[in-house]
Amino acid sequence: MKAVILAGGLGLRLRPFTELIPKPLLPVGESSVLDIQIRRLAGCGFNKIFIATNYLSEQIEEHVGDGSQYGIDIQVSREPMPLGTCGPVTLLRRQLKEPYLLMNGDILTTLDFRQPYDVACGLDADLTVVTKQVVTPFAFGQVLGEGSYVAGVQEKPDLRFEILAGIYVLRPALFDVIPRDTYYGIDALIKDLLGAGRKVGKYVCRDFWLDIGQMEDYRRAHGSYLAHFTEAKDRCLAKTPSVTSE
Repeated sequence: MKAVILAGGLGLRLRPFTELIPKPLLPVGESSVLDIQIRRLAGCGFNKIFIATNYLSEQIEEHVGDGSQYGIDIQVSREPMPLGTCGPVTLLRRQLKEPYLLMNGDILTTLDFRQPYDVACGLDADLTVVTKQVVTPFAFGQVLGEGSYVAGVQEKPDLRFEILAGIYVLRPALFDVIPRDTYYGIDALIKDLLGAGRKVGKYVCRDFWLDIGQMEDYRRAHGSYLAHFTEAKDRCLAKTPSVTSE
């Protein structure tokens, strides 16, 4: 199984940290975001990882090398210009001949990546998105009305949203949809597929999930590392994969 990690973003919301360090290499606990992702993918059975880079690409290339330190085969793909969340895969179309997992480089999750991959392979859809339900506290009391009268008040109800979790499974057929040499995001791909009457699959993540793209969430990531990403607590990190060629 193959995976692509999107690691080319500028990380503007995490400056000044990301002025010198690319966001995926920001330290989390005793590791980094990218290290955790690679080891979890390897432990979940993926044997080839492509890392799509742009901003501070040299640091990422030097850090991951050929993947031997992780026990997995890694190839870095450098974008000549920012290509969004889908455009970078067009640079890898010759290497991606089977369904592959695509994920943002700022996601921490205990999800077993093999599960959405297997589900996606069984769906009649060229794109399957992983979603996550998030709960946002509402700052005001909600008035329940009946015409000109108040029927009740719900004090500061939680708002629940199902969001894109930054993890996707794509089939090679989508190379005919995703434009080359163009900034093209996953939102545009979803809209284009649905607009063409094509199905988009969904897998709901019920595991721990955290996007570290904002400063507050990055601070939370340090406590999350101790709670979820040590080898004694993470079933994927605890596995010891071996290097496997394509």
